[in-house]
Amino acid sequence: MPERYDLVVTNGEVVSHSGRARFDIGIRDGRFAAFGDLARADASERYDATGLTVLPGVIDTQVHFREPGAPNKETLASGSRGAVLGGVVAVFEMPNTDPLTTTPEALADKLSRATGMWCDHAFYMGATGENAEQLGELERLPGCCGVKIFMGSSTGNLLTEDDETLSRILSNLNRRCAVHAEDEPRLKERKHLAEAEGHPRAHPVWRDVETALTATRRLLALARQHGKRVHVLHITTAEEMEFLAANRDLASVEVTPQHLTLDAADYERIGTRAQMNPPVREAAHREALWRAVRDGVVDVLGSDHAPHTLEEKAQPYPNSPSGMTGVQTLLPIMLDHVANGRLTLERLVDLTSLGPQRLFQLAGKGRIARGYDADLTLVDLKAKWTIEDSWIASQAGWTPFHGKQITGKPLGTVIRGNVVVRDGALQGDALGQPMRFQETLPRN
Repeated sequence: MPERYDLVVTNGEVVSHSGRARFDIGIRDGRFAAFGDLARADASERYDATGLTVLPGVIDTQVHFREPGAPNKETLASGSRGAVLGGVVAVFEMPNTDPLTTTPEALADKLSRATGMWCDHAFYMGATGENAEQLGELERLPGCCGVKIFMGSSTGNLLTEDDETLSRILSNLNRRCAVHAEDEPRLKERKHLAEAEGHPRAHPVWRDVETALTATRRLLALARQHGKRVHVLHITTAEEMEFLAANRDLASVEVTPQHLTLDAADYERIGTRAQMNPPVREAAHREALWRAVRDGVVDVLGSDHAPHTLEEKAQPYPNSPSGMTGVQTLLPIMLDHVANGRLTLERLVDLTSLGPQRLFQLAGKGRIARGYDADLTLVDLKAKWTIEDSWIASQAGWTPFHGKQITGKPLGTVIRGNVVVRDGALQGDALGQPMRFQETLPRN
């Protein structure tokens, strides 16, 4: 009797940790069960991937879905809908909501709300001076992916600007924490530059290279003192990359598609749509980020999806809020870079699935391997199309990449064996679940 599967994916080229090959994928009970020629296998459902490339499911380790607190900007349902349409199977969501995610009760509330999410998920616990001593326990709660520290002010009220509080927080952690590294004292000193200019072109002048580098140096000094691992988010400067490359024993590194794609000239073209923290910078810094990608310094790509409404973004700078949509465009933008020879598809897979699994000790996710969650992202590498605001599922309804012509498009998303996007369209129900993490945490 032939083996029976719930889903068989056929006729696609598969890119996995072991390279590229053509084989069928058999899925049973939500997990990868078999690989090879499954033409004669008994299957409840088949997905013909002719002409498509099959990737491990893309994981976005930095999104802000704004729920609870700002449903006009985003909800867990709308944000996750955009995620799966963009080929993303799982997200790590940030704690700067209203109320802040800083207690077990706030985390439980988010997990309850997340029953309507399309993708799998985990939530960061926000670090404060008030919960510093409890963070070692809070970071181990089911559904928590770790602790997030804001060293510089951004959207929300989470801020750790002094070294004494930062030291207390780090001393109590066991897992790798994620950090927004901008120096708050310097931001306060330089805000008048943004106010005087009154145009988003001043954003990288206000939040300059020294603002980022100073915070990253402060962070690594304390991390080394306490022997803790840190994940430095959305790096934007050549100087930080050089510094972080020399501290690989403690620090992992994230970059975003927007910092790899936009540059300071785009403030003139799209105004506050290009405004985020830390800022889009001059092209020379962008090229330094690409060198770090090629050199293996960068560990993961995160979208830093952080939506605001266009009405809010239309406020005069610097009263306009920083942040842009990104979860739905993360993969399309990077596929275009693959098409243009900026990186290989294998490197993209490492940055979006294998990297997140390694860094955050995800259990059963991030690989096409027997026994792992059957998460797949199916893409057409040759599709030529134009990104439009109308394609964006976010409540905010816009993208900084509106009008950009690209090559490469996500067309299918499979989460734990459930086909949630086929031919670029949603199907079925929202079936997202909390992610699991390895029970035994690595030693610091």
